Amino acid sequence: MNYYHFISQRLALYLKLVRLDKPIGILLLLWPTLTALWIASNGHPSPDLVVIFSLGTALMRSAGCAINDYADREFDKHVKRTAERPLTSGKISGKEAVGVAVVLALISFCLILPLNALTKQLSVAAVLIAGTYPYFKRFFAIPQAYLGIAFGFGIPMAFAAVQNTVPTAAWILLLANIFWALAYDTEYAMVDRDDDLKIGIKTSAITFGSYDVIAVMLCYVLCFALILLVGWQTGLRTYFVTGMGVALAFSLYHYQLIKERDRMRCFAAFRNNNWLGAAIFAGVALDYAVK
Repeated sequence: MNYYHFISQRLALYLKLVRLDKPIGILLLLWPTLTALWIASNGHPSPDLVVIFSLGTALMRSAGCAINDYADREFDKHVKRTAERPLTSGKISGKEAVGVAVVLALISFCLILPLNALTKQLSVAAVLIAGTYPYFKRFFAIPQAYLGIAFGFGIPMAFAAVQNTVPTAAWILLLANIFWALAYDTEYAMVDRDDDLKIGIKTSAITFGSYDVIAVMLCYVLCFALILLVGWQTGLRTYFVTGMGVALAFSLYHYQLIKERDRMRCFAAFRNNNWLGAAIFAGVALDYAVK
């Protein structure tokens, strides 16, 4: 009985390590990946690809959380919001965290084994980018830009899986995702700005300084403009534009939340990006559905 109790206890800690109790991160990866999958397949992705990319997104996001906590285990001790994470608090070891990340990455790779060689090659790049992101905070002034690449690499992979090539539209959507990640992760970084300044972590919220709110809104504008460009060029119209309008409304709501730089309101703006991403995907999916 003690053995089963021990196993269940470790599993509970591992679930917290990979943030399955906080799925917002998975959703922020999932919406742009699904949007790309729908556009790449002209609105008719195979069910197999939808399952593979949905599960793969969840697994790689979870692996990324484990690696991030391993890389930041000394820094997180000094941040109130992260001090009680399983690895930081000493409830699990660094080896366990790395082991969890490796297992999840391997399972994710197994999912794409039936896909073409180009998709597999891109998956290797995706793992390398996700694994190195946590270390960019040591020296890169705007690590959120690198995060946008890591969070958006499902976009070129989706096009590769469907078309066996990565067209210009995919790279434009990836660039849009970089600007979106800059927007929402700056909102997130605004929550921890005081702690990050003390421990020497570099974030966009610190780099942008007093221009942080303006920078966030500008990133939203650039993100929307690039997605509109791709959508219009691929023949998306009424529902797509409506979805983009809803996303714009959410971004204006975010401005109301972050303009005073209150920590909890900035965090609320970050979390609300789930609905912004969902609105864009819904607009794309509906537009294809009615054609």
